[in-house]
Amino acid sequence: MSFHADMTAIAVRGLAGGTSGAVVLLHHPAAAAPGPAAPAPVAPPPVTRPVAHDGPLLNALDAQVLEGVARGESTVQLASRLYLSRQGIEYRIGQMLRRFDTPNRPALVSRAHALGMFADGQWPPRVLPERVKP
Repeated sequence: MSFHADMTAIAVRGLAGGTSGAVVLLHHPAAAAPGPAAPAPVAPPPVTRPVAHDGPLLNALDAQVLEGVARGESTVQLASRLYLSRQGIEYRIGQMLRRFDTPNRPALVSRAHALGMFADGQWPPRVLPERVKP
């Protein structure tokens, strides 16, 4: 889809005096013209991501640990909340890193999201019930 518009750009200066960005304003001339209103643009259909069903199933405790990692909780915070030792949390995270074939926590969360483990558009992140072993 393409459209025609007038464009105005304004440089934004940082504290050091150099250009740090730009503000761009697009103005569609027909939108300001008097007369019959133009039809409202049609919104594109919502984008749904395919859910990969080949990701691992987690037990309830591992799901809670993964949710905590996705929220950015530290090992000590997770251990305190889940009534486990720090070493127990590290062991579980290490097992998930190997299971998801990832090198670190951010990559673990990214891979879990890519595999459809988390519900879309939800904060705090929650592992989908169908991804947790009964």
